[in-house]
Amino acid sequence: MQFAPRKKTRSIRVGSVQIGGSAPVSVQSMTNTDTRDVAATLAQIERLAEAGCDIVRLAVPDQKAARAFGEIKRQAPVPLIADIHFNHRLALAALEQGADAVRINPGNLGGAAKTKTVVEACLSRGVPLRLGVNAGSLEADILAKHGAPTPEALVESALRWVKKFEDWGFFNFKISLKSSDVVATVLSYRELSRRVDYPLHLGVTEAGGLIAGTVKSALGIGLLLAEGIGDTIRVSLTRDPVEEVRVAYEILRALHLRERGVELISCPTCGRCRIDLFGLAEEAERRLLKVAAPIKVAIMGCVVNGPGEAREADVGIAGGQKVGALFKKGELVRKVPERQLLTALLAEVAALTGENVDFEEGG
Repeated sequence: MQFAPRKKTRSIRVGSVQIGGSAPVSVQSMTNTDTRDVAATLAQIERLAEAGCDIVRLAVPDQKAARAFGEIKRQAPVPLIADIHFNHRLALAALEQGADAVRINPGNLGGAAKTKTVVEACLSRGVPLRLGVNAGSLEADILAKHGAPTPEALVESALRWVKKFEDWGFFNFKISLKSSDVVATVLSYRELSRRVDYPLHLGVTEAGGLIAGTVKSALGIGLLLAEGIGDTIRVSLTRDPVEEVRVAYEILRALHLRERGVELISCPTCGRCRIDLFGLAEEAERRLLKVAAPIKVAIMGCVVNGPGEAREADVGIAGGQKVGALFKKGELVRKVPERQLLTALLAEVAALTGENVDFEEGG
């Protein structure tokens, strides 16, 4: 089930990943390592790929980072996008180093001539570009006209550059409209989606930490996806970027757009709970991070409602007094001593999926 059918947009390819057209919504994130540190950046990219990230973006702040980008690209398991600001020559350098795409914000790149140089380089190499419009760097005349970075201002800026790109014979791009305001973000994308058929990259920028960022992203990205708008997403959190990927998949899963990994069902606890459910749920979630199979795992605080409330779970546990229940599809399989509950759950997940789970305490 989906609230609204996906809007059919143009299709582009970022490396091996199709965006737009009939492709599923892709998940992106961005490294927060120093790109010039090749080993650290590659290690983070590997972790992101394990978490299911389809595309990773890297900051390219100088020529040294651009050279490192090339070395990273040669070893990376997923397509890489070069994130460029202020200096168009860095975009040219990243393209020479094999970038699968570049992300630019014409509002801070130095004008039409420099932007055109980047566009022509992408055109000659057959590499796509993300046209990024940001509330914090709108053109002066548009900002003066609207008085603030309103949804109308963001859309006007985007359409200005879309026309320039098309006049330059370039159509291989996607668009993002970034604001830290959820309502402004939603209104902007709604209007832009009505006006263009280019693929759209969704995100609420500078969303905040884990709780605030998750709520803002779930609302902003989720509302648009539910309306059939959006082709690729990035959840922005002031956290380890792997957390961004996890939140992104939870949004997609909730809307039945993509299924990946473990969906953890757990109760909020009540006076009947006689086990450390918080600790058990957190430890299970951590140890099941690398499981890619889309399965439901339930961790319930007591045996009164546990099996019934988690009837749709593939496997689950329900705590009791020094003993708990292991169940599948709501049916009791056996009773397990409390200290063995987590191990029993992990073993069942491993058996069901055929994948490795983390049995080592403390990770």
